[in-house]
Amino acid sequence: MIRRDLALRPATRSELPAVLALLADEETVVDPASIGVAEAYERAFAAIDADPRNEMLVLTDGELVLGCLQITYTPGLGRGGAERALIEAVRIRADRRGGGLGRELMERAVARAREHGCALVQLTSDKRRADAHRFYSSLGFARSHDGFKLTL
Repeated sequence: MIRRDLALRPATRSELPAVLALLADEETVVDPASIGVAEAYERAFAAIDADPRNEMLVLTDGELVLGCLQITYTPGLGRGGAERALIEAVRIRADRRGGGLGRELMERAVARAREHGCALVQLTSDKRRADAHRFYSSLGFARSHDGFKLTL
């Protein structure tokens, strides 16, 4: 059930501190006014904003940013040349969890990927986030691969 009082839309530059506040700490609410936006964040946001294959999305209730995620659309030769969506940086404000907002955010993101023509949605999640893993499983996501990272 889509809540009409909420919007999922691309983040604006003025909302960058709110997004960074969500990413800064999962367990507490961080005041966006306390977030200093370093030049690296400015460059990253500008690159995401300028790229039609990337979206930094916010879930809002009026002016209040309740959640965020990033979707990257990737063409591929696998799965018959199907487009896929990679979802990352999923967060809901700590004081608003447990009320269905995470489900709302993810269901809308999956619908957006489907509308974009994607045949697959994939995401990664830190191995330490057991609650998040249960949540993603409840949405129908299946553990299918082991991921690897190489820090450069």
